[in-house]
Amino acid sequence: MTEQITQGRGRFEHADAGLKQSMSFTQLLFLGVSAQVGSGWLFAVLAAAGFAGPAALLAWLIAGILIGLIALSYAELGSMLPRSGAIVRYTYLTHGSFAGWIIGWAYWLSAVSIPPIEAEAVLTYLGGAYPQTHFLHKQQGVDVLTWPNGIVAGIILMLFFFALNFYGAKLLSESNRWVTLWKILLPTATFCFLFAILNASNFHAYGGFAPRGVQPIFHAIASAGIIFSLLGFRQALDYGGEVRNPQRNVPMATWGSIVIPVVLYTLLQVAFVGAINWSDMGLKPGQWDLLQTSKWADGPFFHALDSAGIAALAALGTLLLIDAAVSPLATGWVYLGTGARTAYGLGVHRNVPPIFQANNRFGIPWVALIVSTVVGCVFFVPAPSWYQLVGFISAAAVLTYVMGGVGLPVMRRTAPQIPRPFRLKAVGFWSPISFVVAMLIVYWAGFSTLANVITATFIGLPLFVWYYGWKRGWLSPVPATILGVVFLGVWAYIAYAGGWVLTSSGGQRSGGWSFGVYDIVFSAVVLAFCLLLRWLSNAEGRQHIDATWWLIFLLLATLPASYFGYYGPLKNPPLGFPWGTLVEIGIGLIAYYWGVRVGFNTEEMQDICASYEEGGTEAAAAKLADE
Repeated sequence: MTEQITQGRGRFEHADAGLKQSMSFTQLLFLGVSAQVGSGWLFAVLAAAGFAGPAALLAWLIAGILIGLIALSYAELGSMLPRSGAIVRYTYLTHGSFAGWIIGWAYWLSAVSIPPIEAEAVLTYLGGAYPQTHFLHKQQGVDVLTWPNGIVAGIILMLFFFALNFYGAKLLSESNRWVTLWKILLPTATFCFLFAILNASNFHAYGGFAPRGVQPIFHAIASAGIIFSLLGFRQALDYGGEVRNPQRNVPMATWGSIVIPVVLYTLLQVAFVGAINWSDMGLKPGQWDLLQTSKWADGPFFHALDSAGIAALAALGTLLLIDAAVSPLATGWVYLGTGARTAYGLGVHRNVPPIFQANNRFGIPWVALIVSTVVGCVFFVPAPSWYQLVGFISAAAVLTYVMGGVGLPVMRRTAPQIPRPFRLKAVGFWSPISFVVAMLIVYWAGFSTLANVITATFIGLPLFVWYYGWKRGWLSPVPATILGVVFLGVWAYIAYAGGWVLTSSGGQRSGGWSFGVYDIVFSAVVLAFCLLLRWLSNAEGRQHIDATWWLIFLLLATLPASYFGYYGPLKNPPLGFPWGTLVEIGIGLIAYYWGVRVGFNTEEMQDICASYEEGGTEAAAAKLADE
């Protein structure tokens, strides 16, 4: 007989009972800040300037505002239901298990790919300063990790991240406190010193303030590591089940971990643009688009300080090499913990085996931590460079943030009795803005990145059917197995024959299908899978699938909008700027209102509400305040 997954009253509400609520507000805030001041400050300023020139300054400020808009919805959700792996778990509460799996899978992929990119950042800086390590070699002008030296060193760093996480959130947060102070002080000292040698002509003399136009500013936000550098506000949500007084501390830490990095990064961008020495880079003045292949690409600030020829700045450059290890390492070990808690959240909802919820004696989900470490190491193979991996991570992570905007109105409808220490005003105005902003960032990432993200997201569908679908009793094991195997085989064939994903150049492999053929076949296969799953499922399964169609539409409609838009591969796109962006806004609004309408009172949400009703709202609120 098929094993049925039972929910049991209070199971979801008390799922975090094994986790230790040991973090203070300061520790939680520092986790968020530390997660953002990592490899981003070492490389993103060069990448952003390469996209937008001096106008990269605006990109940081705009990105900060956009992240703040996304965080509005999560501020209420985080104060209402602080949970470990929160961003993954909220989707299950509003749109059920199928949507929850798609979002959770994408979020987990983004989380586990951040530790390897931080390891790549460490090895890129050190390999550039000490070529005798043989960590790096050039591939199409970009520094990538070598085999075996570079990749083996990266795996060793991943094991170091694992060890720090294994011994508990308290050790992680305590060690992170002092590292974060270092990570704030050294970048501050860097831009202060570089201001002394600032060359104002770099801001206007070589093509003007926006030498490549307005459009690349938005592309830089999504693809140059800017959004990647500002994603750390989610740490306050992902560690919400392990912090004292979460209703107060989670929202405060969320806002603090947005404001501090935005200010810091904007000042660093000013300092870097002003410090550019074109001849030392090996470039002609104004060759902004070649910055990523310049001599400074393996260590932008180190070379900027070294080229000044001032002894004091050279000494600071030595400290910068130390920080090239410290900052990314600290971010890497924080995000490995995030990946583990994301897998833990998937385990709470039984999308993965319950063993992923197993905690060690330090209160850490150790199985989830091991799996996250192993999968993270795999990313060294297809993307052994910081510049190659950053766009994928940014788009995959921001894609999952649409759930805050669409989920908040649903929770207002299904769980009005749960106390909300922070309550967002004018939710009907801010929620759709939060949703659309997240999708615009994904759209601005560009077609190549988006094609890889959507392909990687849908590869998780067979895993859902093989485990959750038949374990839950939606459909019997035999059709579940056949459906998953057939889809996986067809998906692999389309990905290879189409030639649009996993290409080293970011374009299309020779001999691949035209985009029209690829898009039609890919969309048809995904829709066929979902329709067959619905047809084979019981009434419960059909309800969950029907609550997910809006998300399938959003992903499949965004792909052609991206291809035919300014950020696609066409030289003369029919949806040039800003028309493609406006089309994406229209797609986003359709998906938002559709998603709000089909959100329902899930079994997990009923479970949580029942626990409040049994004890009384006031008693529940008092209990939460005491935590």
